[in-house]
This record gives sequence, C-alpha cells and structure tokens, in this order.
Amino acid sequence: MLRTLLRTTTIAGAMALAGVAAAQEGPYAPFAGTTLVVNFPAHPHYNAVMEVLPEFTAQTGIEVEVDMLPFLDMRERQTLELALDEGSYDLISYVVFSKADYVFADQIRNLAPFFMNPRLADPSYDPEDLIDGYVQNIGVAGGERGYLPGPTGSLYGLPFGSETSVLYYRTDIFEEHGLTPPETYDELLDLACRIPELEPGMGGVASRAASGHHASHAWLLHLAPLGGRVFDETWNPILNNEAGVAAAEALRQIVECGPAGSSAFGPAEAANAFAQGQAAMFLDSIAYAADFQDPARSTVVGNVGYAMHPMGVRRGSQTGGFGLAIPRNAEHPEAAFLLMQWLTSREGDLAVAMAGGNPSRFSTYANAELNARYPWSAAFGEALEFADPDWRPIIPAWGRINADIGTTMSQVLTEGLDIQTALDGIADRTRALMEEEGYYIWQ
Repeated sequence: MLRTLLRTTTIAGAMALAGVAAAQEGPYAPFAGTTLVVNFPAHPHYNAVMEVLPEFTAQTGIEVEVDMLPFLDMRERQTLELALDEGSYDLISYVVFSKADYVFADQIRNLAPFFMNPRLADPSYDPEDLIDGYVQNIGVAGGERGYLPGPTGSLYGLPFGSETSVLYYRTDIFEEHGLTPPETYDELLDLACRIPELEPGMGGVASRAASGHHASHAWLLHLAPLGGRVFDETWNPILNNEAGVAAAEALRQIVECGPAGSSAFGPAEAANAFAQGQAAMFLDSIAYAADFQDPARSTVVGNVGYAMHPMGVRRGSQTGGFGLAIPRNAEHPEAAFLLMQWLTSREGDLAVAMAGGNPSRFSTYANAELNARYPWSAAFGEALEFADPDWRPIIPAWGRINADIGTTMSQVLTEGLDIQTALDGIADRTRALMEEEGYYIWQ
C-alpha cells in the first residue's frame, strides 16, 4: 500500500460517527466504517469535490481518504497501481484518453453488475439526466468503433469533471468596436486578425499550440467543426483531406494573429493571456470560467462573454476532462460504487457544481440557483447540445498517433512545414501503426 506517500484528506471524527448512526438502516449500513482510498487530480473540479465529501461521510458512515496528485503524476501512479494484484485505490478519476488503455487491459470494472444490484443501485439515480456526450466519451467502450455506444457497448465509468469547448470573448472590446460574437469559422478567423488592427498590441484569439499534445488538441479542436475526422469508417486515415488542411490553416492563422508567444502556449498560458487582457477571445474548455472572474487571477473581471464553439460545416465542440472508475483490484468495490453513485447523483452533482465544479447533468445546468451564482452556466448548458464524443478516436493506439500529430503540427506552426506535406506524413505513419495494431486484418 502507498498510503505513506499519500496526500490524504480523511473525513472522520464526529462526522463519521454521525454518519454511522444515520446509516444503521438502509443501503449504506453494511459499509458504515469502511475507509475508501481514492485517487483524484489536482484540478478545480476536484477541489470542489473536497468540499462536499464530508456530507457523504455524514450520510453514509463511509470514510474517504483522497490521494490528490498533479495530472501527469496521477496517470503515472495509476499505471503502476492498476497493474498490481492488490491495488491501493478503491475509486479513481481518469482522463478521457486513458479509457481505452484501462478497458483494453481489463483494469477497470464494468459498471453493469453494480447497477443491476438492488442493494446498491439507487432507483432515483436518473441516468437519463446525465449529459449524453459526456457519458459516451468518458464511460462507454466496446460499442461502435470500440469506444462509442452501440449494441456491444458497456459502461466502465461515469463523467465527473468532464468538459466541452466554448468561446470566451471580451464584451468591452466587442462593444467598443460594434462587433458581435462569431457564429461561424469564417467570422472567427476574420475577427482573429481584425482585432490586432483595432486594438494594437492585443491578439485575436488565445489558443494552446505548444509542441506535443497541446498542438494536437488545438488542431483537433477545429477538425470536427470543419467536417473532418481522423479515420473513415474502415480505419483509413483521412486527416490529410481538405477538412484536415482547413483545420491546420485555421490554427496557423489563429496563432499568427494571436498574442505574442502563442506558438508555445499550453492551455494555462493561453487562458492567462486572455485573463491578462492580451487577447480578445479564447476558444477552449469551460474549466477556465471561474478564473476569469477572479480578481486575484484576472484583469478582465466583468468583461467576459460566453458563446458556443463557432460552426464550420457543422457544430462540434470538444468533449474531454475526467470521469470516475472502479479499479479491477479495488479492495472495496461496492462501497466505491456507492461513492461514485452519490457524487454523480442529481444532489451530488449540484452540490459539487455549487462549490465550483463542472456539472455532469442537464438538470444541474438548468438549476436557477446555480445560474444565479455562476452566470456562465446557462450558456455552457446550451453548448452541450453539440458536444461531440467522436472528435478524437479513443483507441489504444491513440497516444502514439496523438504524439505524432502534436510534434508535426508544431513544425507547421514554428518551422513553416507545408501543411499538406505534414498531414500526408502523419497519415502514412498512422496507417502503418494501424496495420501493426491489426486494424486491417479483416479487410
């Protein structure tokens, strides 16, 4: 066990005793006094979770120890822990592109047996209220294409800290120049380069673009709305078609007309550039909304508007972020399910959202009290209608493909590599990898 290494939060003492008393009758009674060890990322959503965990212990008598780690450290720790016969964690948060790795290696549990168990499954859970795109993206494996819903699909995780992409814009700058938020990609790209002319020294759009997965993410952010996919229906790489080229051209234009140093921005740097008034727009995750209204972090408080991800050939905002899963080697899987169910229930989701987390339910986004506290919530709820669970393929080979896209796209942005040449090279290397992985053996 790694508990000597954990940065833990233990919900115990009088609150736990009260929980034991409250749980003497009912579904939690057999688990009162159990201690769960969970692994969460250092992330604003999970900071909000820490505020509501005491209530879970109060209601159930189940204590919780939290190992909270930076994302990359969390992923590395999970790689080690999930491979053991007996692991340290009863419940983990995982980032979306880990889904394929964990399911393919049989390291996380199918949730069907838990939802089939009347002693565990809360009949008021209301799964239809969960945001469809998030559930498909973070939780389903084995269906269409191996990572989407379908007759053969199964549920392995639940969205918790999931995100979609939206457009943030400076309301004061737009009002001063009589501009309207861009509805289409043509409008977005026009404004991206017009803003620096209207406001010398200010970039149009702050965007992630740094070499590696940031550059890949940034290109993919435009690929789906502009009509593209990485593969066709028979796993042939098509990322080098007209849509792929258009996505790369859009990213290059955004970076060239963006704040100084844009080609080296990760998401935090891009968000900070917008927060410090260096850009008029920011196209990225909903996760940054609270920071832009925090006077300690932002100079644009009160001057931020929110709009849907602009439309190209279609609407297609990203889906990503985190979910919850039960490791195959968990010591207390049933109690872990009860915690997972409680956190993602209507009541739990709203409590976490009110504390500053990202909702996973439609009803939470529609909650009047939440929208009064966080005015951006209503706009984000509207954007979720177009959240695309297939904007990137969540397959075991994706990590290597993603790395190749990121490195090559960085060469486009910083070294002037020809876009078509770059994408053709990625397509050739991707096809060779997919052949190695067995994707064409049935053709």
